Amino acid sequence: MADGARPALADATRGRILFGGDYNPEQWPEETWHEDVRLMKDAGVNSVTLGVFAWAKLEPHPGAREFGWLDTLMDLMHDNGIGVVLATPTSSPPPWMGRLHPETLPRGDDGRIEWWGGRQHFSHSSAAYRRYAAAITEDLAARYAGHPALTMWHINNEYCTFDYGDEAAAAFRRWLRAKYGTLEALNTAWGTAFWSQGYDSWDGILPPRQPHYMKNPTQVLDFRRFTSDMLLECYVAERDIVRRHTPHIPVTTNFMPLWFGQDAWRWAEEEDVVSIDLYPDPRDPLGAQHGALVQDLTRSQARGPWMLMEQAAGPVNWRGVNHPKPAGLNRLWSLQAVARGADAVCYFQWRQSRQGAEKFHSGMVSHAGEQGRTFQEVKRLGAELARLGPEVTGSRLEADVAIVHDWHSWWAAAQDGRPSTEIDHSAVLHAWHRALWDAHLTADFAHPEHDLSAYRLVVVPQLYLLTDAAIENLLGYVRAGGTLVCGFLTGVADGDDRIRPGGMDPRLRHLFGIGTLHEWWPLDAGETVECDGPRGGFRGTLWSEELQAAHPDAVAARYKGGELDGLPAVLRTGRAWYLSTLPEPDALRDLLAGIAAEAGARPVLDDLPTGVEAVRRGDLLFVLNHRREPVQVSVPGPHHDLLTGGTVTDTLALGRYGVAVLRP
Repeated sequence: MADGARPALADATRGRILFGGDYNPEQWPEETWHEDVRLMKDAGVNSVTLGVFAWAKLEPHPGAREFGWLDTLMDLMHDNGIGVVLATPTSSPPPWMGRLHPETLPRGDDGRIEWWGGRQHFSHSSAAYRRYAAAITEDLAARYAGHPALTMWHINNEYCTFDYGDEAAAAFRRWLRAKYGTLEALNTAWGTAFWSQGYDSWDGILPPRQPHYMKNPTQVLDFRRFTSDMLLECYVAERDIVRRHTPHIPVTTNFMPLWFGQDAWRWAEEEDVVSIDLYPDPRDPLGAQHGALVQDLTRSQARGPWMLMEQAAGPVNWRGVNHPKPAGLNRLWSLQAVARGADAVCYFQWRQSRQGAEKFHSGMVSHAGEQGRTFQEVKRLGAELARLGPEVTGSRLEADVAIVHDWHSWWAAAQDGRPSTEIDHSAVLHAWHRALWDAHLTADFAHPEHDLSAYRLVVVPQLYLLTDAAIENLLGYVRAGGTLVCGFLTGVADGDDRIRPGGMDPRLRHLFGIGTLHEWWPLDAGETVECDGPRGGFRGTLWSEELQAAHPDAVAARYKGGELDGLPAVLRTGRAWYLSTLPEPDALRDLLAGIAAEAGARPVLDDLPTGVEAVRRGDLLFVLNHRREPVQVSVPGPHHDLLTGGTVTDTLALGRYGVAVLRP
């Protein structure tokens, strides 16, 4: 680590890919620990996470400290060359805390208390919870700051708790006063003239608890912002404690993939290492694409290498039917993560539990033990990652395409009373990413106010809410020569969820060649609209709009038949495109592929078979077969396959779920 610089993932990887997972030895007798170490070494495990759910073990009653068992484990890991990502246990308070301090328990918007007996049962605004969390974190950091096994800190786990209780209400009022300053400004921002909601006192403001009818959407939007900020305060408080003791050790907390309640752009700025938990459904035909989306988003938040903190070696336990991973799929999806920027591939958890709520959630060592297929596949993967580590760690991806995403827009668009409940921000985002994935185009993600100048093509699947700064950023990108494609319901509202004049910001309407937006015409589930244009006909889904073009030359496709017959469906003015419907998957793929080619963005390899993914990371070319049958892939010139040690010339043969990592 350079003097004065923040530590980074590279300070933990040290030229290796971290491989391992959550280790919960407190669930097992001590003789099992030594058996675990033997198996870890056999599998090539070089990193384990300790203590995530161990608060009751570490502090069995208030103020007690039971560190002896953890001392033994830290020493055991170090003696066997295994690094430790040491967690603060604050995501799961002991039962005594809720019993002695009921104010630490969160409440739902209907007043319902979330009791102990599970996890995440803490109020982010509770002074008592924060005091106990700081104390256990302080003592952990002081005790293990100098331990040679320590490689990283992991704060809490999957921050996701909402709270509408009294302490949260008081904190919400403080947050609002800091944001707005005056009640007049708050009343204006919230539009409280509607339904006689005007506030004459800060004390009258509550979280958006369950009302008789619909909630004020801007109040809900601010509460979602507040919740993300309060959870972030909890993270930062613990991070600052461990950072004070170990300024050279990187700190992380694990995101859930595309989780609704957390502004991950802002959170990522506070992390030394950006990490994610990722669990695609093995039966989902788009599971690999979902994984790629999450990996692309996480890499973009990290602005470089990132950590896969959790995945499943086999089945999970929370779906209606929990399918195992077929042979080879765990390896394929793990190497996909490495291809898309991961320098750590880890699991929940090491050994499958025999008791508790997750005893049917798989582990690297399943109930079948070391002879089971799961562990044998883990061993193979560990050996391959050990070979890849020196070749790939620290290297980066370069993408010509960016997808713009923002949590605040998502929060605002999810309000009650919207034009269509069929419109889901996450689903639309997946549809646009899928189109690029199917076109074999690698994409970064970007915040709408990020610098976009490095990209040849920027796509905005849907951003209902856009700040003035974001709009000017998009306009400036196009003025500088970039190509922009926007989907429907973009630029409708300002930062306070106030509808822009004309139903879309006038600057955007001018950019896209829209004269008048007369009406939104949402479609029913399964309903489609026919569209026609120079690039051929297609069907639109989910949405349509009654638009009048500012000039005829702006119309790139028209609606065909129905109420909107002959009206614009797709508009183009120069390098700016607007889609007023969501084309079916093949049509959206073809449209974006054509626009990308025109903008100079091309796939890594031409003529890739369907279901085959090619990603270039640094000097290495990853080719991944997501199909159940073998394929042949054209790879011009000779390459060395780092996984097999063989040479590939012009044609690469990949078996079912096969992977090659090629160096020219």
